[in-house]
Amino acid sequence: MKESTATMEIQLSRPTIISPSSSSSSSSNPNNHNHNENPNNNNENPNSSNNSNNPMQSWWESISKARSRIQALSSILPPSSSSILSALADSDRPARSLLESPDASLSISAALSAPYSGSGDDPLCHWLYDTFLSSDPDLCLIVLSFIPLLSGIYLSRVVSAGPAAPSLAGFEAVLLSLYASETKARAGKPVLISVPDLSYPSLYHSPRNKPPPFQSQPSVGVLSAPLEPQSAIKSTKRACIVAVALDCYHKKISLMPSRSKIDLCEFAAAWAGQDCSCPDELDSASLDGKDGNSNSFMEIRISGDGDEIESVGEEMGRLGIVECSPKRANGHCTENGASLRGSRIPLPWELFQVMLRNLGHCLLAPLNPQEVRDAASVAVRCLYARALHDLIPQAILATRSLIQLDKRARALAKEAAAANSASNPNTPSKPKKPEILLVSK
Repeated sequence: MKESTATMEIQLSRPTIISPSSSSSSSSNPNNHNHNENPNNNNENPNSSNNSNNPMQSWWESISKARSRIQALSSILPPSSSSILSALADSDRPARSLLESPDASLSISAALSAPYSGSGDDPLCHWLYDTFLSSDPDLCLIVLSFIPLLSGIYLSRVVSAGPAAPSLAGFEAVLLSLYASETKARAGKPVLISVPDLSYPSLYHSPRNKPPPFQSQPSVGVLSAPLEPQSAIKSTKRACIVAVALDCYHKKISLMPSRSKIDLCEFAAAWAGQDCSCPDELDSASLDGKDGNSNSFMEIRISGDGDEIESVGEEMGRLGIVECSPKRANGHCTENGASLRGSRIPLPWELFQVMLRNLGHCLLAPLNPQEVRDAASVAVRCLYARALHDLIPQAILATRSLIQLDKRARALAKEAAAANSASNPNTPSKPKKPEILLVSK
């Protein structure tokens, strides 16, 4: 009785508008008197969390969590980075400031690229793992921004070292955390895409002849098979787990900084490992006025001057594969041809296609800086050469299409720049001599 009397006194002391239905529910349950303050929220769940009712409290908890994670990172990185991280922690948006800080990114990248990084007791891998499990959106973006670098180092070390590879349990734990999160989100269902049915007329035109009255089955393509829970990374599941991690990266790629996208492009070029003349054929054909669809082997067969076998041998030698050269991988090659960013790895289609989706954004997104587009252009051409040598039809079609789109976008940009410079009235020109008027007395 005392509890209901206290509740009534609280309600009477606060000037609120109470509907009949809400007043009846409040009288039956005295613990629900706060949800009647807004008449537009009568259907709101009274058992909602306090964070949703108090956005200021939720914002402050996010800030505190981000600052604590940055302070933990400061104890891991070298002392030279402590002043930078302290300034980031004191900012209004510490997580976003850390994501966009080039100095902090260089320190974290240097720690991940260390020769003995990625082991089970690596404190930076523990920090990335715990930060991703915090479920804070801004903190998860920080972890995702280093997934291209982490994946590139991990796959390159595993393939190059073979069975004698050192323990990379720290890298694997971070990748498995992303894989487990995506497995839970998909709930055992595949990722499907709907393919348009060409038997139906266009939606934008009225057909002259009505289509036959039959119901065709919708065409559905499987983009990704259902994911199975994994507790460890096996050699047969390694490409799938890394592909899922890169797919999580692709979902947030528009929020990623430029240096993360450049890491992705450089490792894609290193993973392809092709340094033949195949990527340059389309560019040379366009410069010669061709359509880029000519077949050099067919031209050799038609010429037939008696030196046919020698010509074919020279052509095969021209298509020889070299691991890396100074003009590839954006200059990350040593004098003996070894790449500093990664090495050639097996590229199954499940990993190939997610790389192409990421590179498509880096190549064609309008807000990307020019250095990102240039790095993506090199990577796509290297993957095109790899697809030609591995004879993957869908990869050849996709990479060739991206190359053509890149060439067209660059040509249009060049034409637009020329038109703007010609039509801009503020363009500096040669100053005119002042006119002198002679007046006779």
